[in-house]
Amino acid sequence: MAFSLQSLLILFTTLLLIQTLAEAATCSNCFTHSRAAYYPNSDEKGTDGACGFGSFGATINGGDVSAASDLYRNGVGCGACYQVRCTNSNYCSDKGVTVVITDQGSGHNTDFILSKQAFGRMAQTTDAAASLLALGVVDIEYRRVPCSYPNKNITIKIDENSNYPHYLAFVLWYQQGDKDITAVQLCETQSFVCKLLDRSYGAVWTTTSPPSGALSLRMLLSGEDGDESWIVPVNNIPENWKGGETYDTGVQINV
Repeated sequence: MAFSLQSLLILFTTLLLIQTLAEAATCSNCFTHSRAAYYPNSDEKGTDGACGFGSFGATINGGDVSAASDLYRNGVGCGACYQVRCTNSNYCSDKGVTVVITDQGSGHNTDFILSKQAFGRMAQTTDAAASLLALGVVDIEYRRVPCSYPNKNITIKIDENSNYPHYLAFVLWYQQGDKDITAVQLCETQSFVCKLLDRSYGAVWTTTSPPSGALSLRMLLSGEDGDESWIVPVNNIPENWKGGETYDTGVQINV
């Protein structure tokens, strides 16, 4: 059967539309264009930040950290990793820098405010880094990438303001992968009764009446594609937990 020219054009247009939609649906690795600045009044590394990581937030990932505006997502974005690269071919490398979100902030229509060290790492050379820093704000492109912490498990850091046994607050360190922790449950190890915790601010999870005894944790991981799964640590939080202490969960997310 012979196809008319109109039929062939309709068929071609349909196939092109299907291809375009498929590419859009699978474009998780695509870069988004934006702008980035850096902390002008800090040292080379980051600051404690609004995520609640404390001094850990200034040194994680070797100090290659950043504040974010919309990507902060009311604290859900804390701990997420992004590849950020500036677009000026005279100064910028193709690789850019991978940063961890540890703070909230914006300025000059930016999505990122990098540590001074991370901002310089986008450059090709030391001299180019000086030129970038002199500019202060640059055009960038970014994409989310999996975090990686070799030889580290997800770690629970009990907040110093916790008051055993009446008030428990903690953050989670060293979460690998590219999913968000969107819910946390705390369970009694004997009765298996679980309590859903509150996100106080940033990455800080709290409860005013923690269960007694040793405690088991459950964390809900959510992906951009809507996929969700629970991860349960091997190790429990000990019965006599203390503010300021860290506890290794014994589990990690594969990347």
